[in-house]
Amino acid sequence: MSQQPPSPVQPLETIADVYYVPFKSFADERGRFAEIFRREWFPQVSWERIQSNRSDSVAGVLRGVHYHHHQIDYWTVAAGTIRVALVDMRPASPTHRVATTIDIGPENNIGLFIPVGVAHGFLALTDCTLIYVVNNYYDGGADEQGIAWNDPELGIEWGLEREPILSERDRNNPLLRDIPPNNMP
Repeated sequence: MSQQPPSPVQPLETIADVYYVPFKSFADERGRFAEIFRREWFPQVSWERIQSNRSDSVAGVLRGVHYHHHQIDYWTVAAGTIRVALVDMRPASPTHRVATTIDIGPENNIGLFIPVGVAHGFLALTDCTLIYVVNNYYDGGADEQGIAWNDPELGIEWGLEREPILSERDRNNPLLRDIPPNNMP
């Protein structure tokens, strides 16, 4: 009987139920290889319906801040560097309303597990490619809600040096105080 290697999954200390996976890369003269996702790393989630997505952004793009009622995200950066912002919107969580940021890229090559109810977004610090796996198929946006990226109540430290590039939708996301209670996670 072969023994499974220990799980590489680590808890992110600032927000409950958010995890990261440090990737172990194997390099030679041809390039690099790293295993980036296994279903068994996250047994608390049903991965029966998996959808993988790719998002390419130019430096200065800010995407988010979004949250879901039914979808879990698992992010990894294939190229470039992003600053991820996370805000725990779950009222029953011990880290409710905690906000944090984490940079992901060549210097911090990880996968990031984002549970239901944790709002998330990213700032492209360089041109970048984000690959993300979700545990539900895209539903036209019905499950994806947004909060204004610059809402002072969220307390996100983006570290911006100039005005970000935003989609029309993200530019019009409401402030937290304007979101009806029944639309919160």
